Amino acid sequence: MRIEYVEAVLAIVDLVPDGSAVTYGDVAELLGAGGPRQVGAVLSNYGSAVPWWRVVKAGGQAPEGHEVEALRRYLMEGTPLHGAYEAFLRTGEGRWRVAFPPARWAPTDHDLDSIDGIARLLERRLHELSVADDGMSV
Repeated sequence: MRIEYVEAVLAIVDLVPDGSAVTYGDVAELLGAGGPRQVGAVLSNYGSAVPWWRVVKAGGQAPEGHEVEALRRYLMEGTPLHGAYEAFLRTGEGRWRVAFPPARWAPTDHDLDSIDGIARLLERRLHELSVADDGMSV
């Protein structure tokens, strides 16, 4: 996976504010590149320095294997939730999820400007790499 893509995904995730969430697909769509699996791979391998818990599956489920830590963070941040999260914290039993649409991040105009800048930079850097690769294949 190209580091340029990794950096762009992490930059977008870093914009998601406390109490909000996006899906893996939302991040790919905002970036205009990759898909949910690519975003998930980035966060799985490089996401520890950004608010990874704010990126969830399309159904609102927390990142697999990190449900307890994610739930603690959601509760600290006041993220809207559905289901038996209190029971889950007490016993490890019960199903819960991030509540969409209330928790879905609605980027401000400033956020959208930042996202556009990140996407343009990624596109430019990948284009430059493509041109450099083409020049080497002669």
